[in-house]
Amino acid sequence: MQPLSMFGPVDTYIGPYVEHVVLALVLVNMGTRWWAYRDYRRQARSDDYEDELDRNWLHEASNVVLVLGSFYLLTLHHHGGMVLSMLVLGLFVTDFFEFEAREVELRNDEKLSSPKGALTASVFVALYAGYLSLFFVIEPYWTSIV
Repeated sequence: MQPLSMFGPVDTYIGPYVEHVVLALVLVNMGTRWWAYRDYRRQARSDDYEDELDRNWLHEASNVVLVLGSFYLLTLHHHGGMVLSMLVLGLFVTDFFEFEAREVELRNDEKLSSPKGALTASVFVALYAGYLSLFFVIEPYWTSIV
């Protein structure tokens, strides 16, 4: 165990795998984003919803878990955790405004557009989380150059 671990035994068990866990959380979040957008389109076609969409609870929960996972990574790996936390917080804010944009489109009787901003932000988060968790693949080449 590290001498200055914040969460003690949890760091011992999860610490070595936290980058992989965060990558899995990012991929789950991308899947729930697709699920939520499909749900929003279904709600927009339905006559039951006039001016308001219901937030997808599964996607909102995956957003919160992803933010908490990136903050946990921040306690173990400061530099990588800080960069990933900023990217994830940007994704969280983008998701919030993308949902509001879908509601405006619904109120104006427009066709719902895809969440392009959130998709782009999630790709950046996935790329960086993949870099953190899969660095061992390129590490021999990286160390020979640097």
